[in-house]
Amino acid sequence: MASSKMNAIRAVGWLVKLYAMRLILLAAYDIRLFAIKSYGLVIHEFDPWFNYRATEYLAERGWTEFFHWFDHRSWYPLGRPVGSTIYPGMQITSVAIWNGLNSLGYPISLNDVCCYVPAWFGALATLCLFLVTWEATGSSNAGVIAAFIMAIIPAHIMRSVGGGYDNESVAMTAMLMTFYLWLRSIRAPFNKLFAVLAALAYTYMVAAWGGYIFVINMVGIHAAALVLLGNFNDTLYWSYTIFYVLGTFGATRVPVVGLAPLKSLEQLMPCAVFLGYQILQLCEVQRKRAGALAHSFEAWQIRMRNFGIAAAALAVVVAILFPTGYFGPLSSRVRGLFVKHTRTGNPLVDSVAEHQPANEQAYKTYLHNTYGVAPYGLALACVWARPQARFLALWAAVVFFFANKMMRLILLTGPVCSALSGMALGAVLDWCLFQFFDFDYFTGGEEKEAAAPVSSKKAKAKPSAVKNKKGDGPKDSMAIDDELFNFKPIAATTQALTRPVLKLYNSPPVKSVRKLVAVALLLGFTVGCRKYGLEFWTYSHQLAEQLSSPSIMFHAQLKDGQMITVDDYREAYWWLRDNTPQDARVMAWWDYGYQISGIANRTTIADGNTWNHEHIATLGRCLTAPEKDAHRIVRHLADYVLIWTGGGGDDLAKSPHMARIGNSVFSDICPGDPTCSQFGFYQDGSPTPMMAESLLFKLHSHLYRPGITVDPDRFKEVYRSKYGKVRIYQVLKVSKESKAWVANPANRICDAPGSWYCVGQYPPALHKLISRRKNFAQLEDFNSGGGNTEYQREYMARMNGEIPSSKTDSRKKGEQGSTKKKSSKSQAQDTEEGPKIKRRSKKWAQERPWRNTEETSLMFELIAKNDVKTLSQWLSTNPDAVHIRSEDGRGPVWWAREYQRTQVLDLLKHYKVRTDLADAGGKLPV
Repeated sequence: MASSKMNAIRAVGWLVKLYAMRLILLAAYDIRLFAIKSYGLVIHEFDPWFNYRATEYLAERGWTEFFHWFDHRSWYPLGRPVGSTIYPGMQITSVAIWNGLNSLGYPISLNDVCCYVPAWFGALATLCLFLVTWEATGSSNAGVIAAFIMAIIPAHIMRSVGGGYDNESVAMTAMLMTFYLWLRSIRAPFNKLFAVLAALAYTYMVAAWGGYIFVINMVGIHAAALVLLGNFNDTLYWSYTIFYVLGTFGATRVPVVGLAPLKSLEQLMPCAVFLGYQILQLCEVQRKRAGALAHSFEAWQIRMRNFGIAAAALAVVVAILFPTGYFGPLSSRVRGLFVKHTRTGNPLVDSVAEHQPANEQAYKTYLHNTYGVAPYGLALACVWARPQARFLALWAAVVFFFANKMMRLILLTGPVCSALSGMALGAVLDWCLFQFFDFDYFTGGEEKEAAAPVSSKKAKAKPSAVKNKKGDGPKDSMAIDDELFNFKPIAATTQALTRPVLKLYNSPPVKSVRKLVAVALLLGFTVGCRKYGLEFWTYSHQLAEQLSSPSIMFHAQLKDGQMITVDDYREAYWWLRDNTPQDARVMAWWDYGYQISGIANRTTIADGNTWNHEHIATLGRCLTAPEKDAHRIVRHLADYVLIWTGGGGDDLAKSPHMARIGNSVFSDICPGDPTCSQFGFYQDGSPTPMMAESLLFKLHSHLYRPGITVDPDRFKEVYRSKYGKVRIYQVLKVSKESKAWVANPANRICDAPGSWYCVGQYPPALHKLISRRKNFAQLEDFNSGGGNTEYQREYMARMNGEIPSSKTDSRKKGEQGSTKKKSSKSQAQDTEEGPKIKRRSKKWAQERPWRNTEETSLMFELIAKNDVKTLSQWLSTNPDAVHIRSEDGRGPVWWAREYQRTQVLDLLKHYKVRTDLADAGGKLPV
């Protein structure tokens, strides 16, 4: 009777949890549809357009052609071997879904599938995190709470909104499924089956995203930690061995990865753990044959002997392979995760905002209330006896270390914060329920058993139970007297000390008190969830709506109050598609390459793949060189030049990066100044002489600024977007000889006769220019013998605000002469006297429209990250940007005060920001 009653309670509990999960998954899906509901089924941003173009190619051409695709319409004139440089997991998944739905009678376009994939996989990732938390804690209640948080946490939404067709949206699901299957594989039964499934999930992760390196290292760290914690046994050995062997084999089948798992320094740690496991298992076999206990002196002699021999052999192998260049160097992005400063030394990597370090405010923005709850879960994970729970602690430590170094990796904090918060809140809920019901009836006997410490399970076993049939030794290396590390004395001492406390804890009077406390906690838990949970829900939906705004189009409000949709960028690309020859070549900064090739279907010079630093530097030279000099190069490479205008994050705001990247290869662009501080603007917004002469400035400001025009014999404006966001110029006097030479397949270099892998070459007219390039190499690239030491030292000193060398100072002073230049250190605290900036009237500022635009998003991001330097460069070109405000009436001065950015406030005051204007709620910023 009692059993039937408890089974009924258990069934009801699971029905409630299943219904809760249904609502959670629907919420996870719905919160990611803001952009689709507002803008329609449109691909967002930059990278997603390449992903969509690749998906179209796969759908139209099939697997064989896809993996042998050399795209000569990108990275002109070199081209790009897409088939061997792409992570194809998302494309394969999308095409499979598209084919599947249409074959089942649900007609849907490939574009629509690609728009929905991030939202679908956002919900799947939520389900996977439920499984990870359940497995790690043994509590399904913790899993449900973690899933609720994961469903709406901004750190995950930021890369999984509808239309944001990027690799991370699919890869997050693959990562969490890999983690779940790995954690499940380290306990019986069926551990080998789950290890195989974990390897398959990892292979899919490898195919989906370059972040697979984090996944394999995370599993390797956990496997190593379990050994140190005394949890090594046959189950763990076979789980990791099967996972690593099959997973690594699967990873090497992905063309872009190849043999990197066995050669890259970033992936050798899991390989070392695998080798260590083999040696450790060999030691265990020899120990058992010798009949020695795991913690005996004889056992340690066996281990020391075997590991000593292995270390010597490994040293010989490394000594042989190291000089050959077998081991690849750390990439610039990975290197940036370990250096003390916030710069990598590579101006191309440093130019990307999301590669800069995160700060506390960023965590609060993307994690919200979980930022305060997760530490309690982390504390529980550190002391929890369950081996799977230790994974959460290690996961959190690794993720937050790297997120502190790179803003983009805040994405990875979302799942672990959700899991840890679920663990903390689930522990409170479970304890309260346990006071009234046997905990077993809410989570299941298997969970309770799995959650028990390994040592307590072994203590229940009889000595005879650990003998094999022949009776010739222990059956499992985890038997109570066969632990790798002997924790029995510590456990016995702890048990002796806690026995009186446990006896008192379980006494009838204390049980009654516990029930009263549980009631109080449940009431507090309910009230707290209602207050903070609703706050988290509201905040996440508000931020999700902001994160869902596609940069390729946005809503705005005109001065007369009319709401409009600014679609300048797509309209410009459509103009290129409809009004230029199919073989037209379009020069633009690399940011826009994917959109030009994906929407306009025209040849581009560079794009977001950024695989060739020297080629992007050549593009930077074209745009920053004087108009006449630039035309001499451009006429051999492009038919049209596209420029982003209109303020905010346009090409003038990006121009310092163009000059720095170009100068890292062509040192004559900014002699003696790696940061190109002379390529910019004075505080009154007027350009420096170097900027004024540049092609970029003239194309950007043609007829916008008095006296600024392009040479009509070299460039002709052919398109200006409706709201002035894009301008397109036709290149005059294009070299037909160079264009024909590049188009001739005979001038391409193939890796073998008849091969698909044929790299293009620069036309002969540019050979003199190309021969002057000095290939960029970092000091850490030891396989290539290092880089330019003087350049690296000077670059880092200037970017970190340190005083440059006296040699550089004297050169700079000589260049400046009597003209007062803007110092490379001039930010909010600039002490140089500059032209006075006009203070706008209150009426003028009040008439400025309130709208959420790319400019307000950029302003908010720069202030949140305290990027004073970039903000200063922007305001120097557009001082009125201090007056922009979002739809709620808040603007830069509100955000600066909210984040306590004193330098930003000083900078805003310098540009005469008004502080006497109220927001939509009637509140002043002061």
